[in-house]
Amino acid sequence: MGVPLGRINKVFLTHLHSDHLVDLPDLFLTAPSGPTGRKVPLEVWGPAGTRDMMESMQRTFAFDLHTRLEQERWSKEGLSVVSHDISQGVVFENNGLKVTAFLVDHGPVKPAFGYRIDRAGRSVALSGDTRPSDNLVKYAQGVDVLIHEAASGDVSRATTQEQREQLEFVTSIHTLPEQAADVFNRVKPRLAVYAHAPVSDDLLARTKRTYAGRLEGADDMMTIEIGQTIEVRRFGR
Repeated sequence: MGVPLGRINKVFLTHLHSDHLVDLPDLFLTAPSGPTGRKVPLEVWGPAGTRDMMESMQRTFAFDLHTRLEQERWSKEGLSVVSHDISQGVVFENNGLKVTAFLVDHGPVKPAFGYRIDRAGRSVALSGDTRPSDNLVKYAQGVDVLIHEAASGDVSRATTQEQREQLEFVTSIHTLPEQAADVFNRVKPRLAVYAHAPVSDDLLARTKRTYAGRLEGADDMMTIEIGQTIEVRRFGR
């Protein structure tokens, strides 16, 4: 994409499940490298436990950090971390951009957050992982773009009762497309976007039975430009 990793210095975590975290050490440790490397601390916001996790990460990679600093002369600030355990409310404001965290319902995974970003009269909300959440509807009300998770609920691949129960539990802490349609109808975004699970034709069709608004499935590196109109560009197309 032509974006140097060193330009990324702020991360907002929705919850602390590993599939939302595994690339964070790479961003922390690789981004300070080279002439375009990060020269400021990596700043991380997330639920309770985020600060402990980031402090532990620095201890885990202490040998690497030492050699980068002492032998390769990487930026000391770029190899440092500032982390925040957040609660619901505004967590970041700068130059007219505001990030608001709101609680969502990811079952026993508590706390879990979604985020709303406001700037220059435009707005985007991201659900994170959640089942249908009235609090999300409240905080996302009237946004330009709502990026919401979805899961098909298909348990047909289970071959044992134990696997079936496991898949049914996973489904219970996510949002089915019929449920997402209800959320979209209540929030009324100009554009709804599915994330989290592979977006199939079936997932979109099940949503459109009861939701008539504009709906897109997310692709990696898809770009959404929000103005008087909302333009969606897919990478390589």
